[in-house]
Amino acid sequence: MKMILDERGKKYILKEGQDFQSDLGIVSAEVLSDAEIGDEVKSHLDHSFKIVKPNVNDFIEIMDRRCSILIKKDIGTVLAYTGLGAGSRVVDAGTGAGAIALNFGNVVGDTGHVYTYEIREDFSEVAKKNIETFGIKNIEVKNQNIKDGINEDNIDLVFLDLPKPYEIFEEVHDSLNLGGWLVVYAPYIDQAEVSYRVAKKLNFYDIEILETLERGLEVRQQGTRPKTRMVGHSGYLLFARKL
Repeated sequence: MKMILDERGKKYILKEGQDFQSDLGIVSAEVLSDAEIGDEVKSHLDHSFKIVKPNVNDFIEIMDRRCSILIKKDIGTVLAYTGLGAGSRVVDAGTGAGAIALNFGNVVGDTGHVYTYEIREDFSEVAKKNIETFGIKNIEVKNQNIKDGINEDNIDLVFLDLPKPYEIFEEVHDSLNLGGWLVVYAPYIDQAEVSYRVAKKLNFYDIEILETLERGLEVRQQGTRPKTRMVGHSGYLLFARKL
């Protein structure tokens, strides 16, 4: 898979064997077929484009979405806090467009596996298409309600983005390896609070609720200062470990 980047920094996924068209002109399929990663090509309007190999973040930014997705600050916190790595086995629900499943699959590698549950057929079809387009082979999209049962065991991480995730914490506990993590994404504090109390009752350890805020800096000739706008609340993350 290749990505094309225009002069404005706008990204597009290239479709094999097809011309590329945008408001900056057309690049023919013949030119694109001969282009390598890092090459610059010209449109018929003489605008420059660069051929790039997309990473998982590039792809998620421009992939098909029919719903909201977790943003990078939350995904990064999940990956860092749980220590997910090559060979890990992950259960994820609900899939949505597949953003966090793609991140999980990218991290666990060829020796790991991701099982992602999505109750809505339309979302599961979008996720399957996105995962197939990105070219990752270790993610299985399951169009079923995870509350009907978790079919997998020996799991290192269960990630839940559900309205009432605590309803399946007992089954989550049974499916996890010793040392495995339960992680809940909760937009509202009451979801996180109830999840905390249920996880504690079930003897999960290291239970913690985090909110990640992200603020960049702007560099100007006069000096450097925090940006006026920041990426504030998106959701709460609950972490709990089976020990």
